[in-house]
Amino acid sequence: MQNFKLNRELAHLAVLQRTELLGKNLKKLRKLFGRYLFTVLFSKYFINPNKISKNYYDLMEKEFFLIKKYLKKEDIVLSIGSGIGGLEVLINKTFDTNTFFIEKNYISKKIKYGWDSENQEAYNNLNLLADFLLNNGVSQKKFSLFDFDKNDLPNIKFDVIISLYSLDYHYEFSLYKDYLKKIMKPESVLIFDTIRPEYFNGIFKNVEIIKQDLNTVHKSKRIVCRNF
Repeated sequence: MQNFKLNRELAHLAVLQRTELLGKNLKKLRKLFGRYLFTVLFSKYFINPNKISKNYYDLMEKEFFLIKKYLKKEDIVLSIGSGIGGLEVLINKTFDTNTFFIEKNYISKKIKYGWDSENQEAYNNLNLLADFLLNNGVSQKKFSLFDFDKNDLPNIKFDVIISLYSLDYHYEFSLYKDYLKKIMKPESVLIFDTIRPEYFNGIFKNVEIIKQDLNTVHKSKRIVCRNF
């Protein structure tokens, strides 16, 4: 059995970021007492970090195997809205990548998980993200963290850009469109989730659907895009 090294703080953060990790009892508490108490109390003190760690590892492993074929040795990877970085740990261990993270650096007072036109929702902590990466075997030399709200984003060309359940899932693609044009090469791969894959046929020359989540509220599709 494999899992990540995950303390209570990180397990709490993982639960806020990935509702799939919630057990039935936590879901009931959230519905009964509301999102604010769930965010600040129940999701922190009523969890089993070891169980969350195992479930989180299993979830990230599935995500990894789905996109593995789009990665290669020593790629330069950009991750937008990654959460605590479990997927990126698995990518780094397999491909020895250099990974850049763009994240917000605060936790909203209550979980909303809806469409956020202004991209104001956030459930992350850059210090905890760094701790998670280091504690799970990623060298300090292999990752860089950037706070989205400081408007100081990495300005290099990336081989792979990953934004699962973030870009165009919780907020508008246009917020990143001009930036992505600057950092993508014609052969760069952009992987993200959207409810409108057909829209991106008019933006990219190559769009491939690799996953469909028809059982979720959003009924999203994961797409791989190349060449603006």
